[in-house]
Amino acid sequence: MAIVGFGLQQADAFTSQLNVGNPAISGFAGPYGTVTINLVNSTTATVTFTSNTVAGNIYLFGDGGSVALNVNAATFSVSGITGSNAGVGFTPGPWSQVAAGNEDGLGSFNLRISSFDGFTHSSDTISFTLTNTSGTWASANDVLAFNANGFDAAAHIFVTTSPANASNSALATGFAGEGAQGHVPDGGTTVMLLGAALGALGMARRFLMS
Repeated sequence: MAIVGFGLQQADAFTSQLNVGNPAISGFAGPYGTVTINLVNSTTATVTFTSNTVAGNIYLFGDGGSVALNVNAATFSVSGITGSNAGVGFTPGPWSQVAAGNEDGLGSFNLRISSFDGFTHSSDTISFTLTNTSGTWASANDVLAFNANGFDAAAHIFVTTSPANASNSALATGFAGEGAQGHVPDGGTTVMLLGAALGALGMARRFLMS
């Protein structure tokens, strides 16, 4: 009798909102974007910042401290930084990891990624891979930790009319952060894959017993 094996795939992710703007942009309605953490394995996560459009304005990421995280690890590495901008006339990036530091009004973050120059090099998405080099993460929710100001992610925001056009000037520029109320747990992904795997196991069991 042949024995059929099925791997149990588990995806662990959460999406949080950049829901708090500093005084420079707080007059524009949020949330200003989202941050999605996908835990690939116990030491590796993919991170994606995605801009939001609210009330006719789009919030783009750019310039110094374009995106930032407070990573829950003593040491870590960043690789594969990419980004894009679906607007007209933009040249997103290039991006580089810079020293830990302050995102204006939101406190200090131990991971900061900056983009070259200003508005015309801004992005509506920025993604990268984050690797824990000093330990492991038990879940996607463990990847980040709140800083002393109560934020675990932030971004440097350019406010402009939607659809984005590089020939238009930014209406304002400031910083937005993700506090505790910005967390939106993605509870369905793991459950969905678990159910599919258990269904496959059930089918295999019926096949082997027939």
